[in-house]
Amino acid sequence: MRDRKLNAMTSTWTAANVPDQSGRVAVVTGANTGIGYEAAQVLAGKGARVVIAVRNLDKGKDAVDRITALHPGADVSLQELDLSSLASIRGAAAELRAAHPRLDLLVNNAGVMYPPKQTTADGFELQFGTNHLGHFALTGLLLDTLLDVPGSRVVTVASMAHRNMADIHFDDLNWEHKYNRVAAYGQSKLANLMFTYELQRRLAGRGAPTVAVAAHPGISNTELMRHIPGTGLPGVMTLAGLITNSPRVGALATLRAATDPEVRGGQYYGPSGFREMVGHPVLVDSNAKSHDVAVAQRLWTVSEDLTGVKYPI
Repeated sequence: MRDRKLNAMTSTWTAANVPDQSGRVAVVTGANTGIGYEAAQVLAGKGARVVIAVRNLDKGKDAVDRITALHPGADVSLQELDLSSLASIRGAAAELRAAHPRLDLLVNNAGVMYPPKQTTADGFELQFGTNHLGHFALTGLLLDTLLDVPGSRVVTVASMAHRNMADIHFDDLNWEHKYNRVAAYGQSKLANLMFTYELQRRLAGRGAPTVAVAAHPGISNTELMRHIPGTGLPGVMTLAGLITNSPRVGALATLRAATDPEVRGGQYYGPSGFREMVGHPVLVDSNAKSHDVAVAQRLWTVSEDLTGVKYPI
């Protein structure tokens, strides 16, 4: 009942509701464009020390320049990070730990959607390897910089796609036998949610002040849509702009999960509109599969084995 009342009172939650972030250090992956950029620029504008962690340094520098133009005096820095390479993730984590021994916020935002069949540098299917395993490894390598920091959070960006053709295919996690890009994306996003819920269980069991939260942007008109069939046709992206959240509105669920004082570990935020496609962020539910504890624990063990990253909890 309390959650329903909270949603009713805050269904028009906007960036204006983000509290002062002075003194907080935030790492946002994939923040050179789309909802990651919008989240990063709001956090920076509210006083956070923001690290943009991206694969393409030229695009990252452009994002830093745009943010500092919007918010003169903002503390924004750049970190090279390729989530499709475990070597890059380990290198980035080491550099981040050296520069920022204490983190308040890690936003696992970067991702790929519906690409043609590809593999990561380590041989994983690109979507599972980047969206889930990459962020699993990064979080594990940075977690002890968040543990014991009051108010610290790990926010992972999931998707409505966790409901569509989604399952954890332990017999073929890398889609080596028959690739379906829609189902593979759904698997990676279901994994994001299972990771969040299992991480929260482990954090709570340790009594840590850190919490794990998930968010999704609904349908947001960003570069992530570039592999959707038909998006290159005349008028399609114009139509998409009419039926989707802008990146700025799409980022609000992430921002609420990252900053709202009312947020609790294990919650999931998404748009308030029709079928969670558009609108301002509220508490939402994920499907029953995402709450399967036994599958989540198995996925956790497999993820540690595949990445070689063992969590300190």
